[in-house]
Amino acid sequence: MSKRSVEGLEQKPWKLLLWTAVAGFIFGFIGFGEIVEDWLRVTRNSFHQHKASGRIVIIKIDDEALRQVGNWPWPRRYQGRLVDRLSAAGASRIFFDINFSYASENRADDQAFADAIARSKRVTLLARSRIGPDGAATQVDSKPLPAFTSHAQLGIGSVRYNWQNAVWKLSYAENIRGHPVPSFASEMANVSGPAGSRFPLDYSVRVPSIPDYSAGDVLSGKVGRRQLQGRDVIIGLASDVLGDRYFIPGFGRAYGVYVHAVGAETLKTGRPVDLGWVPGFVIGFGAAAAALLRKRFSQRLVIFGAGLGLLLVGPGFLETRLVFMDITPGLFVLLTVGTALGWRRYRARGWVNTVSNLPNLNALRANREGRNQSLVAARVLNYEEIVAALPPSSERQLIDQIVSRLKVGAPNRILYQGDAGIFAWFEESQQPVGNHLEALYALFRNPARVAEMSMDLTIAFGVEVGSGRSIANRLASALVAAEEAAHDGLKWKYHDPESLENASWRLSMLSQLDEAIDRGEVWVAYQPKLELATRRVIGAEALARWTHPEKGPIAASEFVAAAEQHNRIGKLTDFVLEKAVAAAAQINKRGIEFDMAVNLSARLLTDKGFTLRLSALLARHSLPARHLTLELTETAALAGSGEGLEMISRLRDLGVNIAIDDYGTGLSTLDYLKKIPANEIKIDQSFVKGIADNRSDRLMVQSTIGLAHSLGRKVVAEGVEHRDILDLLIEMSCDIAQGFAIGRPMSLDSLAKRISSDRKRSAA
Repeated sequence: MSKRSVEGLEQKPWKLLLWTAVAGFIFGFIGFGEIVEDWLRVTRNSFHQHKASGRIVIIKIDDEALRQVGNWPWPRRYQGRLVDRLSAAGASRIFFDINFSYASENRADDQAFADAIARSKRVTLLARSRIGPDGAATQVDSKPLPAFTSHAQLGIGSVRYNWQNAVWKLSYAENIRGHPVPSFASEMANVSGPAGSRFPLDYSVRVPSIPDYSAGDVLSGKVGRRQLQGRDVIIGLASDVLGDRYFIPGFGRAYGVYVHAVGAETLKTGRPVDLGWVPGFVIGFGAAAAALLRKRFSQRLVIFGAGLGLLLVGPGFLETRLVFMDITPGLFVLLTVGTALGWRRYRARGWVNTVSNLPNLNALRANREGRNQSLVAARVLNYEEIVAALPPSSERQLIDQIVSRLKVGAPNRILYQGDAGIFAWFEESQQPVGNHLEALYALFRNPARVAEMSMDLTIAFGVEVGSGRSIANRLASALVAAEEAAHDGLKWKYHDPESLENASWRLSMLSQLDEAIDRGEVWVAYQPKLELATRRVIGAEALARWTHPEKGPIAASEFVAAAEQHNRIGKLTDFVLEKAVAAAAQINKRGIEFDMAVNLSARLLTDKGFTLRLSALLARHSLPARHLTLELTETAALAGSGEGLEMISRLRDLGVNIAIDDYGTGLSTLDYLKKIPANEIKIDQSFVKGIADNRSDRLMVQSTIGLAHSLGRKVVAEGVEHRDILDLLIEMSCDIAQGFAIGRPMSLDSLAKRISSDRKRSAA
């Protein structure tokens, strides 16, 4: 983008600010942002909830009361009995949020109610006023009968609700025929205010903390002096069949009587102050204007962030002191101007990574010359973990070290950088890339040193050799190849064009997997585990295998990973466990101490029924729990917290062994190893395979064995494919080995023959 274009962009924001401010002013005046405003206030309330005072008690005409007394409306003698019961229990004042503006069919019942009011001398009855669009009363809608009001006070119970059927403000009082009548909330809180003025409700009061009882329990004597003495009581409808339903923000569906109680609790805390929308609008406009006065984008970003923080967080502190402010007009101005500036900056500088100043992936996708070249993608798999551990200003140093290694042998190579440790470049199609990528991979085996910290860089490469597809699709294919290389323990991998042809198969694979289990196409193979001290096979790992009737064997890495990613792993795990536990039980019944290991998906750590199913499975096959090991990948185990760690602890309590699989591929620390209640650590094969040739791998494996033994845990080395590696592991005092040098995954019959053969050999 030209310099002239950039200057033009810098001149336009003032006009943008002016028009945005006009729109924000109109939005504030007409209340356009009410929905967002309500949502923000509910969110803020969740951070400073508090209990009700307990001085206001709700008596509900609920379903239970209707079953005890009868259908509504009740004969008014029951309201009279309710007044007598509440008065005898020592209720300070009694408020009825019930319409008594009409005479009932039984005059004696009306008189009984009037007599009870006269005896009590502490009753306030409902008067309704018609509420206009502005929330003010326009005229009297209904008043109680004169026989009732002669010994009772009046209270306003009318409310104005919004689109959500929620009441956000209540009146202090309303004029009825020239005389101010307080609202229920104002009267219960003993706080007066001008007629016609309203106050906002504090919905940070926890509604369940307001005491409430069924009217039926009051009439039957179950609720008495202990619950009611000295408290104000408000009686109202609380049944769906009777109506008077409202929405309580932050709580859910409730009834009008709860709205009045929350209003009274608000006024008991203090007198609310409603600042309206103008202060928030001024803050948003001021922050946007201050940001435009700065030329540097970083300074603008700080100002916008400060303005957003003030608008989003500040009202929360004010509301704890009952000061309320609407912020959506100000947010509208700030976000509109900020988003427009960000978008314009992106368009002006959308081709460069802001940290490294390398061309980004947008620049790569726009490179037309690369269409006839091979595309190489490199992914630093632990990039984000390393950046999280570095000081904020050190990411550039890390990128410089990565770039310097990627440019070895090709100093003029143009590298493109994406997020999360992605780098890409083009290579001439006729150039062999294999040897070069092998050399680059070797460079990354040496630790990087950044900010006086030494850390390993885990990298994988993927290559897309060229096709007629778009650069974006080719880049995605190269990244998939890099991910597959990392998953398969390879240094690099070509993208397989046949994978595109099989896309429809992959999409239908998950839907076929469950049926394949039922049809017997999925089976379990067992890979032996050798105890190095005794040279005996003492266990095996159960591995799922799928033989498709048309496609033949399906790679486990393909269907297991897909099932886990799409939350379909439960049935497959249950199937493997059933077969594995049955196999282990069969071998142990022959008098052979034999352990079975099964991989456990991290998704099942939140399955509350898993431990029950597993316990029942072990009991059904009479297998002691100590002979079963559940393997969790290190990443899943380290991410486990709260509910996941509780599940691991429950499994340990059940007697099952826990193993950390693929150890070394995550950010392992002594603190994590102490936190996770594992019996066993399985060192990832990417480290085991290199101990004969790579000093770093050998040191990592040796130190892991020592650390695990110091913590009382066994160590399993997986991926043991050669005899020299097995000998080194014996020297290091590793406990158990697993891999092709020990035995490939086999059927249960083959495993039984192997165990029998080993026993005969050891006996001889």
